[in-house]
Amino acid sequence: MTRIGMIVPSSNTALEPATTRLLTDRPDVTVHYTRIPVRAITLDGGGAAFDADTMVAAARLLADAEVDCIVWNGTAGSWLGLDHDRRCCAAITEATGIPATTSTLAILQACVDFGISALACATPYTCDVVDAISREYARHDVGIVSHAEWELTDNLSFAKASSAEVAELLTAAAKNGDPAPHGVALICTNVDGTTVLREVEQSLGIPVIDSIAATLWWALELTGSDARIPGAGMLLEQGPLRHRVKEIVTELRVRTGCDRTTARIDDADLGLHVDLCAAESCAAGVRSIQHDPSLDQRKLETVSWLEQHRKVLVQPAFTEAPYPPQALREVYGVSAQVLGPVERGDEMAAWLSAHSIGERAWTDDDLAAMGDAQEKLHALLNNK
Repeated sequence: MTRIGMIVPSSNTALEPATTRLLTDRPDVTVHYTRIPVRAITLDGGGAAFDADTMVAAARLLADAEVDCIVWNGTAGSWLGLDHDRRCCAAITEATGIPATTSTLAILQACVDFGISALACATPYTCDVVDAISREYARHDVGIVSHAEWELTDNLSFAKASSAEVAELLTAAAKNGDPAPHGVALICTNVDGTTVLREVEQSLGIPVIDSIAATLWWALELTGSDARIPGAGMLLEQGPLRHRVKEIVTELRVRTGCDRTTARIDDADLGLHVDLCAAESCAAGVRSIQHDPSLDQRKLETVSWLEQHRKVLVQPAFTEAPYPPQALREVYGVSAQVLGPVERGDEMAAWLSAHSIGERAWTDDDLAAMGDAQEKLHALLNNK
């Protein structure tokens, strides 16, 4: 049994019922709540107690229930800053010995795992709070490219919106982004977006990071529990796999010292298709390829070679067949690569790519790193 402790804003009426609904089919998880004073959301405080001492006092009460993690289920760190949230988490863990996290840390982790650097922002807040969120997220390589807000301050009023109004807010936030957003975040745990996630995602074609769902996802990850909840939107469906694949491609890039690593996965159950990367890791200054769906990956010459030979393709330079697509060379500047197929049953369900901007000889150590990454991804896909 996993016990999650959540610190809740006192005037929040949305997150507890939403979390309960998400966990309907999870008898292995229980959630336990305590509250701190929050009545309004303004930059000058608005009667909210977001300080570490208040958090620690609430956390001590949850610790009495012997919870496995403690979560501040509020998004104040989105405008107060991640450093604020990290200090609160450190203080909680020091006082209780229990790992801690927050909604804002969960939202930004979701952005990392889904490769979201261009984000649409939906909130009930006033524009000055949204501006502060934009500045803080930019510090963590997430640009707010479009936004929509209700211009409210009374926290209790946030939860009174209908599901249709929440869907309209999310849709409005994602419009007219420049560049187009990779995802839209509903930043507030007192607005329940969990009931409209799938509808909005199908309409927009991008993931919705709902604060309530993200907080639960990251709390489950923190406790080592199964964090997948089918039917609850892309984050809770794909997030657990994407998080682990992100770790695999990041380790591969670091070990090889290359410029970009990617993983492409076909998994109909999770809604993953190889035409978009499931995970990517880029060196500083290297252009992302993750959200470019312009190529039919299964028809590429290099991928056909992988399908036929089912072994690692090593290309120190592109001087002989199989040739990569022209766009990879001319648009993204790739001059050398290693590709590693990953099988599930008799099918090539995925492959890993290591890209180099310059021509290079791939060493035995590089190929060993690719082999290790293949083994890890194979185990992940065959045991998900």
